[in-house]
Amino acid sequence: MVTTTLPGTPAAPTPTTTLNEKIGGWHILSALLENKPGVLFRVTNLFRARNFNIESITVGSTEQADLSRMTITLNSDERTLDQLAKQLRKLIDVVEVKVLDTDKTVYRELALIKMNAGDPTTRMEITNFASIFRANILDIGKETITVELTGTPDKIEAFKNLVDHFGITQLARTGVSALPRGAEL
Repeated sequence: MVTTTLPGTPAAPTPTTTLNEKIGGWHILSALLENKPGVLFRVTNLFRARNFNIESITVGSTEQADLSRMTITLNSDERTLDQLAKQLRKLIDVVEVKVLDTDKTVYRELALIKMNAGDPTTRMEITNFASIFRANILDIGKETITVELTGTPDKIEAFKNLVDHFGITQLARTGVSALPRGAEL
């Protein structure tokens, strides 16, 4: 099998390639923010002003009612990543920013994937694939089946590539949520 990657585009991860080995480097930034209106805008505007693309962004409440945790994934070199982290720390509503080491971090993403499944054989194949990936079947209609899958971005991509030939009609991904492993805060 021959794989071609266009110049300047990240290589797709393979079973022997970790996300950090992709061209440009895949990174996770974790930020604690004051839970106030407009904070998400200010953070995303910082990236926009520097013409930098966010791969995924998730924001949610934390164990402290007045704080939210923002997890941002992006492809960048170390120098750019450090600059972005420093710029984030300067924003008034940002309490803390950490660059998480993917080897010392638990990170997951959720995907909802709706596929064509008009015949019983296709439904059975998709159900078997879902079982192998520890996914849940959320909905089965006369023509479609919807699967919920939680895992690393690599796992979701692997499942997506496996079922793509059935015809994915809709796909929704949450983006990565992450926390450091162990006692680290």
